[in-house]
Amino acid sequence: MTGNRKQIRHFHELGDCHELTFSCYQNKSLLVCDLWNQMLSQSIERALRRYQFGLIAFVIMPNHVHLLVYPKQRECRVDRLLWAIKRPFSYRIKHLLKETRDPLLDELTIQDRPGSTAFRFWQEGGGYDRNLSSLKTVAASIDYIHLNPVKKKLVGQAHGWKWSSACWYESEGQVYDADLPEISGLPWDFFQSHQV
Repeated sequence: MTGNRKQIRHFHELGDCHELTFSCYQNKSLLVCDLWNQMLSQSIERALRRYQFGLIAFVIMPNHVHLLVYPKQRECRVDRLLWAIKRPFSYRIKHLLKETRDPLLDELTIQDRPGSTAFRFWQEGGGYDRNLSSLKTVAASIDYIHLNPVKKKLVGQAHGWKWSSACWYESEGQVYDADLPEISGLPWDFFQSHQV
């Protein structure tokens, strides 16, 4: 028994994309540093390659992340993908905070159980996972993801937010930013068996 810990059940149907959302610990705005966002982008890219997912769209917000992904193989483990993004990144941040003796380290170190502490960069649990199976819902998800910084009044237009795939879409894939994870775009053939 794991107490009150939220358990998200990730499931996959062939032909589904996954809209994933995960948040910083206690909804804190921890993703406000370019270096950390670059590190997170690297972690996302490595995990996508390792578990063979394509990245359709993403945004890194100050307190949460949205990813829209699709599996490139039949066997699909969304939980492993998320673990491979979050765990190495959290480990690297913990060591950076230790090296610089940053007081944030104490703030993110919690009493896990009697006599034991744990570093928490991410909110516990699997986050949010929504399966999308049509081009129409995927297109709506892309718009939603890209408009996050606009709705939060961080920028006036979606392409003004560096830490998203909005510029890539606006340039029709012509703009590449080495700080960001590689974007696959919409896998049109992925939806051949689905109605729009």
